[in-house]
Amino acid sequence: MAEEKTNVMRLLEQKKVPYTPRQYDVSDGALDGVTAANRLGVAPETCFKTLVTVGGSKKNHVFVIPVEKELDLKAAAKAVGEKSIEMIKQAQLLPLTGYVHGGCSPIGMKKRFPTVLDASAETLEEMTVSAGKIGRQVTLSPQALAGFVGAVFAPVSKG
Repeated sequence: MAEEKTNVMRLLEQKKVPYTPRQYDVSDGALDGVTAANRLGVAPETCFKTLVTVGGSKKNHVFVIPVEKELDLKAAAKAVGEKSIEMIKQAQLLPLTGYVHGGCSPIGMKKRFPTVLDASAETLEEMTVSAGKIGRQVTLSPQALAGFVGAVFAPVSKG
């Protein structure tokens, strides 16, 4: 079966950003990031989830952190110059980003939001993020991702 390209993959190809497409089985409904990393055969610390937040200023911010970690809300707020940060409601994700829960990618959102990659990514050779669909991922260099989405690196995860 030919692998269908996601919008994320098409965007990366347009800008000639090297990536490796990845796919894993989600037919059993197991959608957590650690399961995804295991099914992809990548270390959980190199597999990242994309979290969308809203700050006290009502501006949205995107944080990309390792799947086995939690967002440190205080550190996240500090990284983007907000007094406070909270996760957006799940029902807001699709209208805001164009992505569903479990398939949210930092690449190709409807609008570009300030994006922070967890500092742990900065030293990695490659990292894996959602390709914009549940069960689809892309692996690329953290520097390439940061450059593509205009992200900065900051310590924003805990656990």
